Amino acid sequence: MSSEPLTLLQIHAHPDDEASKGAGTTALYSGQGVRNVLVCCTGGEEGDILNPAMDRPEVIENLHEVRMAELAESCRILGYDALHWLGYRDSGMPETEANARADNFWNASQDEAVERFVKIIRAERPQVIITYHEDREWYPHPDHIKVFEISEPAFELAGDPNAFLDAGEPWQPSKLYYVAWSFGRIRTLHQAHIDLGMESPFERWIESNKFPNSDERFTTRIDIGEYMAERRAALLAHATQVTPDGFWMKLPDDVVKASYPWEDFILAKSKVTPSYTEGEYETDLFAGLRP
Repeated sequence: MSSEPLTLLQIHAHPDDEASKGAGTTALYSGQGVRNVLVCCTGGEEGDILNPAMDRPEVIENLHEVRMAELAESCRILGYDALHWLGYRDSGMPETEANARADNFWNASQDEAVERFVKIIRAERPQVIITYHEDREWYPHPDHIKVFEISEPAFELAGDPNAFLDAGEPWQPSKLYYVAWSFGRIRTLHQAHIDLGMESPFERWIESNKFPNSDERFTTRIDIGEYMAERRAALLAHATQVTPDGFWMKLPDDVVKASYPWEDFILAKSKVTPSYTEGEYETDLFAGLRP
């Protein structure tokens, strides 16, 4: 068990990812007094304006500043205590002009990006880190892949006294999780739309042969039923990316809570003995770490 204050660090590729992946978990742990730290790798410069109400000249001309303000509001709603920038430009999608830029995240030196992340880990001293799993088929965004590629090396090297000598005092995190959507979550929320007579945005997910139906990978379920409002508000804070009647907003919160009140995680690395048995879900990211 650690004597340090409990700290949860999440690394995300773009502004708005923190609201669509693990947002309820962030709010839950903030409510418990856990220190929440966000690492955002890029500025989201290549994000499209997906909300027609925000497709205005003053927004287009100042998109970076607008997205920074949206992220700040989302962080306030979810209860983040610190925000760090990894310092790279949005890489865009493969074979685009943005993807060829030397200053983007995808083209960054692996050692440089890992060292930048290690420096933040050592400064913040989290016991738990949340990152992405490897996905090169369903949504192969270069920035999401890069997050995966730097996270496991940084998790290990942060505690290595012989690595990155100028990046601060070594600190070994205890657990590394992947945040992801389980097929069970998709199937359940799809059915909830159908039961209400609504068109389901998950139809293509269900029918796709690309979406991984491998729920045996998932080790951890966090009940965020009491934090649906914070999750919704954080998404809506990203007004350039989310519409009030769009994909994320169709199901009422009480229906989501009754249908699938969990966020799903995969325990990828652990320096402590797992506290759950096979066939059961871990229900606390800090299991085995609380004083």
